[in-house]
Amino acid sequence: MSLVELIAQADERGLAASGLACLDRCVPLLGGDDEVLRPLWASLAEAAPAADWARRLEQARGTLDAAAGSADEAVALAHRMLAGVPAERSAAGLREWADDCSVAALRIHRLLDGAADDSGLADARRDGRPDGLSPLLAAELRRQLTVLELLAAHGPAGLRGALEVSTEGRRVLRAVVSRRSRRDIR
Repeated sequence: MSLVELIAQADERGLAASGLACLDRCVPLLGGDDEVLRPLWASLAEAAPAADWARRLEQARGTLDAAAGSADEAVALAHRMLAGVPAERSAAGLREWADDCSVAALRIHRLLDGAADDSGLADARRDGRPDGLSPLLAAELRRQLTVLELLAAHGPAGLRGALEVSTEGRRVLRAVVSRRSRRDIR
């Protein structure tokens, strides 16, 4: 199934995890540590009260919003993902946010990879195939697909796998951001 189809069919938890995973992988651009979004992940567990999402979201925003307003396009996209998180965990708001996060995360990876334009992103999301994409961008597309597939197949039990996929992607992006900043210093 394509990324667009998976987002269209995802339930509330799948949508929240999809958007959160995209945001989590982009935390290095927001200056956050690896644990800053962990409480939000925990609020997606089956036993967590729905109100936990809003409370934990505000805590994360308080930690990450300090650097908002960057002129760097990738950083600005990451901040928009954070700003767009719906305070209420409802399928309607989460679907739009998850879709926006998907596009933003792919654009961020494209920008960090130095690719020229977004022309192949819409087709890649619609087809679910990374053909012709740079390795960094193709890996991000695969991660997005994997997160949604895990949640669709395993429900709440898929959260651990989704978090692992996100953690791997965050490490990759952190390395890319570090390499980019070293290059910019020279």
